[in-house]
Amino acid sequence: MAHRQRTRRSDVEREEVDSGTVELMADPDRSRAWTLLLDGTPQSHVDLDDPGYLDFEYVRRLGHVVDLAAAPGKPLQALHLGGGGLTLPRYIASTRPRSTQQVVEVDAALVDLVRRKLPLERTWRVRIRTGDAREVLSRAPEDAFDLVISDVYAGGRTPAHLTSVEFLELATRVLRPGGFFAANVADGAALAFARAQAATLRAVLPEICLIADPAVLRGRRFGNLILVGGRVEPPVAALTRKAAGDPFPGRVVYGSDLTKFIAGAAPVTDATAQPSPNPPQGLF
Repeated sequence: MAHRQRTRRSDVEREEVDSGTVELMADPDRSRAWTLLLDGTPQSHVDLDDPGYLDFEYVRRLGHVVDLAAAPGKPLQALHLGGGGLTLPRYIASTRPRSTQQVVEVDAALVDLVRRKLPLERTWRVRIRTGDAREVLSRAPEDAFDLVISDVYAGGRTPAHLTSVEFLELATRVLRPGGFFAANVADGAALAFARAQAATLRAVLPEICLIADPAVLRGRRFGNLILVGGRVEPPVAALTRKAAGDPFPGRVVYGSDLTKFIAGAAPVTDATAQPSPNPPQGLF
């Protein structure tokens, strides 16, 4: 989910999928680039000529996590929970050749549309499975992935069953000892959901940090926050430099500052889980 939308209304393709109406809107600034929207919510931006280009602010920050997850160019074993237009799998395949990736997407018709309209390069090692993210995760082998990225939205909200300690324990199980889990979290105002998600991740993994726009952190606007966790310390200093250099500079919250951010929020369990907040009307 993101906030940018640049298009000419004449350059729009619409198609029904399992979860709603997809619109593919041409990017007027890039000859073979498209924004994918689902029921009016921007889900992905894909540049077929330049898969290393990341347009959405929050995706760029997930890209920083990818860049710092291993030495430059080193192949990764990556698991993506949530597919959309497959922007990050394309990015990893482009910047880290010979990476092996698995994508889990619940909407089979959306997968078919993306394969037809926004095809992947044949040489890329990207496998797409249809199904519920948590169910597929529960069957994944232990210690199999260097990176697990959770970016699942239904109707603009993260489903409740993908917000709990129990869910994160499954994600931790499939991570290699030096691997990282990253999640896209959307919230606004008092950031109660984001604080609870930070508390939940900290209950499962000992080292976590958060990346977000300062205005989002202050509750001035609804937006995306990226949570990163691992058994080892995330590359906080390098993430800080990269986030500060973004077109819309971000802030990295870690250590005592993150403890203040969580401010006593309780970890979420399956018994208490709720979907993420509805985006404000008219946000997109």
